[in-house]
Amino acid sequence: MNRGLARLLEVGTWLTSSIIAVGLILLPRTEVVLVGIGLLILLPVVRVFVMFVTFLRRRDGWGIAIAALVLTIIGLGVLLGATG
Repeated sequence: MNRGLARLLEVGTWLTSSIIAVGLILLPRTEVVLVGIGLLILLPVVRVFVMFVTFLRRRDGWGIAIAALVLTIIGLGVLLGATG
C-alpha cells in the first residue's frame, strides 16, 4: 500500500506542477493555475480515500474508522467553508 500511495502522490505532484507551470508560462491564464492548485489540494484527500478503500478490502476495522473519520472531517470543513 505504501508504494502505491507514494507513487500516486509523486505522479499527482508532477502532474499538478506541470499544469501550474503551463498556466504560468505557456498560457498565462489564471484559470489554468487555479485548476492546478485545486488538484494539488485534492491529492491528500485522494490519498485518504485510497487508504479507506484499501482498509475496506483488508477488513481492517481501525483503519476504516480512522480513514472515515478523516474524510468526514475534510467533508465538514469543505461544507462549512463553502457556506461561511
